[in-house]
Amino acid sequence: MKPIKILDRYIIGKFLGTYIFAIVLILAITVMFDINEKLDAFLKAPLKATLFDYFLNFLPYFANQFSPLFTFIAVIFFTSKLADNSEIIAMLSSGMSYPRLLRPYMISATVIAVATYLLSAYIIPPANVERINYTNTYVKNKRVEYGANIQLQVDKGTIAYMSRYDNNTKTGYKFSLESFKDKKLTSRLTAQTIRYDSLHHWQVRDYMIRDFKGTREEIRRGAKLDTTIAIEPRDFLISKNDQETMTTPALDEYISRQKDRGVANIKNFEIEYHRRFAMTGAAFILTVIGMSLSSRKVKGGMGVNIGIGLVLSFSYILFMTVTSTFAVSGYTSPAVAMWIPNIIYAVIAVVLYRKASKG
Repeated sequence: MKPIKILDRYIIGKFLGTYIFAIVLILAITVMFDINEKLDAFLKAPLKATLFDYFLNFLPYFANQFSPLFTFIAVIFFTSKLADNSEIIAMLSSGMSYPRLLRPYMISATVIAVATYLLSAYIIPPANVERINYTNTYVKNKRVEYGANIQLQVDKGTIAYMSRYDNNTKTGYKFSLESFKDKKLTSRLTAQTIRYDSLHHWQVRDYMIRDFKGTREEIRRGAKLDTTIAIEPRDFLISKNDQETMTTPALDEYISRQKDRGVANIKNFEIEYHRRFAMTGAAFILTVIGMSLSSRKVKGGMGVNIGIGLVLSFSYILFMTVTSTFAVSGYTSPAVAMWIPNIIYAVIAVVLYRKASKG
């Protein structure tokens, strides 16, 4: 690996410094709008909860969500300034090639990409639990507390059903658990109620178990039975933004488990999973676009570059939002939907880079 030289450190410092400045500036504006929008909720909530449960978790969440925008703005702003001061012309005139000039940009983009992924994959999801709990308690409750006609596959050949489930009391009603072997029913447990206790631990009441052994049938009844069933309420009570509270490994495991159970309502979870990787890749693509656009002096100066940069960055975020609706509607897979913007903007990046390098 080639050593990082003084010029590299200079550009990296400018890049990351401007990136952090853009985040602080836009977050300050966002906080003001958010306070204005949720003022009633903030007034009735404890100040400690507002500061530590909401804002302390909201700010990194928002910053990470719009990391591509901040990256693009940072590149456009400081590179346009370097170009206006003829610093880039001096670098290229000294014999530095355009690919060599790109190197410190890509190092900076790597730092941002790694930070973005680690935040979205491991750090922000646990923090989102507190943030979402706060908004559900003091702003608007979006928890799903009830379910009806719930049916899902517990394991291969085992199907569970509840006519109704109340998450406030952790109780399901008219429960059945059927086991099949070679498409033949081998046993059936029915219960008037079933209560969730802890991880995979349930208690059934007023139950009957019927075991089918050839032409014989054995029946057992009881008032109460503790049992282990490999399901939990979050498998069938899916609230808005639940996917944002899971780390990437947990999200991957959840998606695989739900697919095995035949649960169809997991598009948002798949979109979130692939979005985290796509956002990481966006740091490199938007850095190349921003550098290619602003490394040459243009008529109109820095303002033109910043205007073009804002249009492209906002169009990228808008495009990603639009393509995610394609996945929700079933027109394309979540993976394809999340990577379509990156593929298109990668082509734009290559075209702009070649044009800029030819001067």
